[in-house]
Amino acid sequence: MAGAVDAAPEVGPVLALVLVALASAAGVLARFGGLGLGRDMLVAAVRAAVQLAAVSLVIAAVLRSAGWTSAFIAGMVVVAAATAGHRVTGSARGRAFLTAAWWAALPIVAGVAPVLALLTASTLVPARPVAVLPIAGIFIGGAMSATGLTGRRALDELSTRRGEYEGGLALGLLARDAALEVCRPAAALALFPVLDQTRTVGLVTLPGAFVGVLLGGADPVEAGATQLLVLIGLLAIEAIAVLITLELVATGRLSRTRARDGGR
Repeated sequence: MAGAVDAAPEVGPVLALVLVALASAAGVLARFGGLGLGRDMLVAAVRAAVQLAAVSLVIAAVLRSAGWTSAFIAGMVVVAAATAGHRVTGSARGRAFLTAAWWAALPIVAGVAPVLALLTASTLVPARPVAVLPIAGIFIGGAMSATGLTGRRALDELSTRRGEYEGGLALGLLARDAALEVCRPAAALALFPVLDQTRTVGLVTLPGAFVGVLLGGADPVEAGATQLLVLIGLLAIEAIAVLITLELVATGRLSRTRARDGGR
């Protein structure tokens, strides 16, 4: 256990300076490289620092109660849905954003809930707050990314290939089927990150669950089993999220401009 404590970075001026240097370098490179994300990177870094500091202060209290842990997980879902809605609409305000965030919660919950329930029911993940909360966070984050990327790519395809969509309608396809023909291949790219991570785990990267279990004092075999459980769970969760998001886009429920009852 002493080795696990020694492996953690010391909180102090050196850590702060290194974090500022890395965030500044990322922002400067993105700006002068013409990527247009310099400010976004700096804002994300500051938000991450503030959010993790706040979570660190409250997490001990949250983990003492199953009720508070459930409320915390529900809050994570709300933030994830809002983030995915923002990714889809490109905005963080207005009726279109609120509608997109509302619908984005569906693929996130539909993906995470059954997988998390299976893991706890099988006792592979103990039904204790300290075990459930971090796994839920990883799963929700994966579903959020898959939902946001799928929605954005699908809507981009429908916009740029509008002629093909209308051609499908002219041939007699239903609006849903014509939309799926156009946007399904591009939306499938949202699964590539988790596929690549799963294919290369242990060879290129040692993901967070593996490192976290090691730092907690477990042996490498237990850490590997935990990471495998997380990765395979993410494959199932993100596949569910992608398919449901595609359906929402194809049926006009998830869009950049329409309200909840609107079409494309």
